[in-house]
Amino acid sequence: MPETLLILATAGYGLAALAYLGLSGLIISSWKRRHGRLLVLATGLSTIWGALSALSAWGWMPPVLGFASEIGRNGAWLGLMLYILHLRLPPGATLPAPLRLIRALSSVLVVGLLVGSLMPIIAPTQPVMPQWAGNLGLLLLAVLGLVLVEQVFRSTRPEDRWAIKFLCLGLGGLFIYDFYLYANAMLFGAMDAQIWAARGYVAAMVAPLIAVSAARNPEWAAPVGLSRSMVFHTASLLGAGVYLLLMAGAGYYLRLFGGEWGDVVQTIFIFAAAMLLMLLMLSGTLRARLRVLLSKHFFSYRYDYREEWLNFTRTLTEGQPGEQMCERAVEALARLLESPGGALWMRESQTSYQRASHWNWGDIQGTEAADSPFVQWLAEKQWILDLDEMKTRRELYGDLDLPRWIQQADDAWLVVPLMLHAELLGFVVLKHSLGKANFNWEVSDLLKVASRQAAAHLAQMRASNQLIVARQFESFNRTTTFVIHDLKNLIAQLSLLLANAEKHKHNPEFQADMLDTVENAVVRMNKVLTQLRRGGDDARIESVALAEILKDAAASKKAFKLRPQLELPPGGLRVQAERERLTRAIGHLLQNALEATPSSGQVTLRGCEESGQAVIEIIDTGSGMDEAFIRTRLFQPFDSTKGAGMGIGAYECRETLRALGGSIEVDSTPGSGTRFRLTLPLDPLSFPKGDAA
Repeated sequence: MPETLLILATAGYGLAALAYLGLSGLIISSWKRRHGRLLVLATGLSTIWGALSALSAWGWMPPVLGFASEIGRNGAWLGLMLYILHLRLPPGATLPAPLRLIRALSSVLVVGLLVGSLMPIIAPTQPVMPQWAGNLGLLLLAVLGLVLVEQVFRSTRPEDRWAIKFLCLGLGGLFIYDFYLYANAMLFGAMDAQIWAARGYVAAMVAPLIAVSAARNPEWAAPVGLSRSMVFHTASLLGAGVYLLLMAGAGYYLRLFGGEWGDVVQTIFIFAAAMLLMLLMLSGTLRARLRVLLSKHFFSYRYDYREEWLNFTRTLTEGQPGEQMCERAVEALARLLESPGGALWMRESQTSYQRASHWNWGDIQGTEAADSPFVQWLAEKQWILDLDEMKTRRELYGDLDLPRWIQQADDAWLVVPLMLHAELLGFVVLKHSLGKANFNWEVSDLLKVASRQAAAHLAQMRASNQLIVARQFESFNRTTTFVIHDLKNLIAQLSLLLANAEKHKHNPEFQADMLDTVENAVVRMNKVLTQLRRGGDDARIESVALAEILKDAAASKKAFKLRPQLELPPGGLRVQAERERLTRAIGHLLQNALEATPSSGQVTLRGCEESGQAVIEIIDTGSGMDEAFIRTRLFQPFDSTKGAGMGIGAYECRETLRALGGSIEVDSTPGSGTRFRLTLPLDPLSFPKGDAA
């Protein structure tokens, strides 16, 4: 080592010895508690380490003494942090299993390294401990020190960290520098003289940070337990440290035996190992499985219920009120089990449950009748259905049959009913857990509580939406009343004008035209007035031929340049409906299709019978709609993309079909067109195969 570097190293280690000597005196004069004595032991050994390292740099002291003092210094710091963690346990409790493992490993390393380093002095005939073994041992102690520093900081309440953060920062800096020093020595087979020479100055700069924590006299015995989050981060950090040690060793031997290509191979290997570590740290599946493993083997209960409930509530209430509530409810339930996705079904009418939203699972589809055995089973049992268990232990579920759309979903795992009092508000289907978690009583209880909370939020959202719609209709009805009043006045004026005009026939031809025009206006306004007045009357349901309904709907759109192609059903195919209202509903969808399709396109209006249902399809080759628009805006009342539209046509169409026991499905692709599929129950007197004889 050059003389200049020796001078710098000696000055640095001497400065560190003086800094820790002064710190020891400060602590001795102010502390009486046991953790104060442990801190004095650590700073005292740091003083000895600094002095012996400075002397050994010039060869005035055997290097083995400096090595032994460093082992003792590290052991004292580890012991202090373990004691701080022990003070934070409830009375009579013992350290958790991970910390007991770290304590045992630290004790073995400190004792083993001390014995190995001092053995040649005690028994000169004994062989000297290999340098690589000493470097590896000190590297492991640095990793354990970093783990314990992280534990001490995490176990401290946020309001108390002002007193402990400087101790953690200082010791963390020491152990990080030691990790860098000995990892470099392991990789290159020799200690870097410059890094070693700067180490004394680093230790001296850390001493004031420890002194600040000492002056603040923190209550290190604060009753803070070891949380699952702490164990998870500790295990991750410890695993990363062990992984880096293994990769460093492998890189060293690649360089040693790689010949002239050794440096290149080592560089490539270290880069690949670092990239692999980053990928593993970012892997959601690996994190999920590690959480499950730690929960199973280190805690009596799998979940930290306080933390889980906070996260669940936070996810459920994120964003603006009412926006994407359905999706957030699915996400909140899925995250409890590390599930990557799920979908929600809610009761949208008296007849069926339909998919209301999904989270990372857009390809699962299906509709379930409200009176189906599957829905009745969920409402009666209120069980969380484990689909995997149902395959292996079929006898537990009796004669329950799964819907076809669930059977076809290969990744489906759990069906969680959303109960609101005794009502089945809906249910959630979850994907298999990334952590391969097992479904047991604890998972079941957690999901039951969380699902009821989610159901309460969804019910509140539904009630709020219904209230908004009711208020909008109230405003609409009020506006309608004003329109009717204005129409009545206008009709009265025009009627009076017509009566007076008959008495003043100055120009017979002009007067005749005027009379015809005014009379037509009166007739049209009376029709509008009659329709507005009939809006509150009870609908008159009757048996009507589906073919006639389709003809009337197509005939009402003769004003359009593009004419729809009609594919009529048999004349005997009949449904129970209010003729005018159903015609108006189909006509509205047909008009939307004609308006969205260019003159060179095609619109088809088709009727048929399928599986005992009357089916009406309106197919166009127009501009189409995206999934978000269909889900959030298409059937939303008073929401229109047309400048002069009122936005109630699609909503009224859906409600008309639901009132008749039918349904409506939409399949659309932007730029490729849209297909509306309407289904209605057949009239019992219908003859779907042809006209009655």
